[in-house]
Amino acid sequence: MTPPGWHPDPGHSGNGPAQERWWDGAQWTGHVRASPGAARRRGIRIGVGVTVGAVVLAAIGGGVYLLGEDGGGPPGTAASSPSAVPDPPGAPDNGEKDGEKGGEGNGGENGDGQGPGGQLPPTEPGFATDLAAGISLPVPKGWKGTSGAVGAGLTTGEHACPGDPAETCVRGGVFSAPAAAMKLTAGTPEKAAKKDIALNAQESYGGKSYGKISSHEELKSEAVTVAGGKGYVVRWKVVTEKGDDGYVESLVFPSPASKDMLVVVRSGFDVNKDAPELSVLDDITRGIKAASGTGGGAGGAV
Repeated sequence: MTPPGWHPDPGHSGNGPAQERWWDGAQWTGHVRASPGAARRRGIRIGVGVTVGAVVLAAIGGGVYLLGEDGGGPPGTAASSPSAVPDPPGAPDNGEKDGEKGGEGNGGENGDGQGPGGQLPPTEPGFATDLAAGISLPVPKGWKGTSGAVGAGLTTGEHACPGDPAETCVRGGVFSAPAAAMKLTAGTPEKAAKKDIALNAQESYGGKSYGKISSHEELKSEAVTVAGGKGYVVRWKVVTEKGDDGYVESLVFPSPASKDMLVVVRSGFDVNKDAPELSVLDDITRGIKAASGTGGGAGGAV
């Protein structure tokens, strides 16, 4: 079975630069991009502080560090501290959907998960949409939301990273992506969430901006219903070497667009008076819903 990801476009006429098309594991989608080598790509990394100004969001990470850079890998997971990780395979950074023009992202942000022509997935006011995962994340008041072809993100509270003041971190970040884009292959939401939490913690608070994680405490590990699907959530409190400690959470549930696809939502909040309350994270989880037009179930977590 061909895994989800970018593959040579079977419909390419041969005229113009070679291109690839996104295969979601079951069918070819409308997203295309120039083949690697035919165009330069930019990667993004995300953890719990976010460098501002990144041009592509595909993300995942706890709180968030966004870094725009020319790289060989697709945008996606964390990098740098609060998180530094290799870009997940298959996350289209400059892919575009056939025949679509882009616009403004939700939450007052210009969507970063767009193609070279500014293409964005369908969105709606107050939500950031992860087109590949088939979900929309509610954007809390005062937060920034970014939609993407693969991945969506929410961030708030920009500040200088404690271990690297030249970079900008955020007090809170929530990011989604299909599990396949993160190489997370555990078969059930519970197994996937339990496997992902340690990586999430390391990527969010274990990089140069926060130093190593000296210890952690498990605060939650339980079943939860999200967007009509039975999922699982694990939450840790981590103690860092530099700066604030943090809360990290890995939430995994079936995509409302395809029950055979698991969706991962990584979150990271600083333990700080200026950071969002954990109740905001719970509100976000309850507000996750099927993206408009996917035909999935309603939002809500139990």
